[in-house]
Amino acid sequence: MFSKILIANRGEIALRIIRTCKEMGIRTVAVYSTADKESLHVRFADEAVCIGPASSAESYLSIPKIMAAVEITNADAIHPGYGFLAENADFAEVCTEYGIKFIGPTPEMIRKMGDKVTAKDTMIKAGVPVVPGSDGLLKNLKEGLKVAKKVGYPIILKATAGGGGKGMRIVWQEDEFESQWNMARQEAKAAFGNDGMYVEKFIEEPRHIEFQIIGDQYGKVVHLSERDCSIQRRHQKLVEEAPSPFMTDELRERMGNAAIKAGEAINYEGVGTVEFLVDKHREFYFMEMNTRIQVEHPVTEEVIDHDLIKEQIKVAAGEPLVGDNYIPTMHSIECRINAEDPFNGFRPSPGKISSFHSAKGHGVRVDTHVYAGYTVPPYYDSMIAKLICKAQTREECIKKMQRALDEFIVEGIKTTVPFHQRLMKDQNFKDGNFHTGFLNDFNLEDED
Repeated sequence: MFSKILIANRGEIALRIIRTCKEMGIRTVAVYSTADKESLHVRFADEAVCIGPASSAESYLSIPKIMAAVEITNADAIHPGYGFLAENADFAEVCTEYGIKFIGPTPEMIRKMGDKVTAKDTMIKAGVPVVPGSDGLLKNLKEGLKVAKKVGYPIILKATAGGGGKGMRIVWQEDEFESQWNMARQEAKAAFGNDGMYVEKFIEEPRHIEFQIIGDQYGKVVHLSERDCSIQRRHQKLVEEAPSPFMTDELRERMGNAAIKAGEAINYEGVGTVEFLVDKHREFYFMEMNTRIQVEHPVTEEVIDHDLIKEQIKVAAGEPLVGDNYIPTMHSIECRINAEDPFNGFRPSPGKISSFHSAKGHGVRVDTHVYAGYTVPPYYDSMIAKLICKAQTREECIKKMQRALDEFIVEGIKTTVPFHQRLMKDQNFKDGNFHTGFLNDFNLEDED
């Protein structure tokens, strides 16, 4: 087992990892930018190293600075969390070259799943259903038009290096294709330095359902059931739950088997997530694979009663997996609490938190790095907390979440708590009648 782990991240996920390491008797090193010197992950780590100014490029994304922190603290492993360098194959490779264990998959696995076209080709060979579309990258506009006509409109243009909804455009008819093609390429080039594009059939009113998998170093891969992540705004998840209200036993078996096939196809090591789009006929299609721990991992932890970070560390240390696939018997919902104004287009709302009271009680969990007096910096993701509830049934879980949201008080900045309060009262949401476009017509001002 590792003696000291450096966490190459910030905020709630860094604090989350520190807590598990402490319980496992592993010393921790926090890295932080000057903007994060008052963050709780810095306070609770055994050691902390400042790695640069507020800019991510000069701190959390700087591989040389992170490796220098490893060297001066004698850490023997790095946990990347999510975001930043978590799915950066070059970073994983540098760790290997320096003899530092990267707690995650190998560089080769990250590269295979990080490039959307390569990932899709890998899944086709593994027998995992994929969305109909182009065979690889499009050479030019003319080829894109030809493929789109063959697949049939509507289609979606996607950047091969994309993520977070960037470099994606829905095209409803042929005469829109060229303008959307140009905009998607420009956005992808600016965001990722790569304007490679491909085409897929656009699945109308889909559910976004993902399967949590874990693989050890000896070829065993299991799934820990699904999470429904269909409540999204501009491709950004806001609410996740397990199990999915859309799931059936037969669909779970088919999707679970496909998720395991996906992991086995690349001999996957570590914790990962296989993401699918599911249409209204319950046909599912591989979308992508995230080769890291995810923001919404607590939802799965609550229904399986296991620490996924602990499992991730144990696998990285060479311990074999114990157990098999898991079918949930309880229900869990997570609301992401962001420093945003939901009544003003979800505009970011950084600033000083004057008062903070998190919800408590049976079946209520809050993962956060903030507190009264903390200043939310404007430089990073706006999420300040995750509110997770669990109960015996979905109906009970929603009621518990309503109560917990009423108790969750943050003053000094705007947050998305009012949005979540409204969502939990929405009849369609309570009935499980929603899809990824559900929030397009959602009115915060309405009341039941």
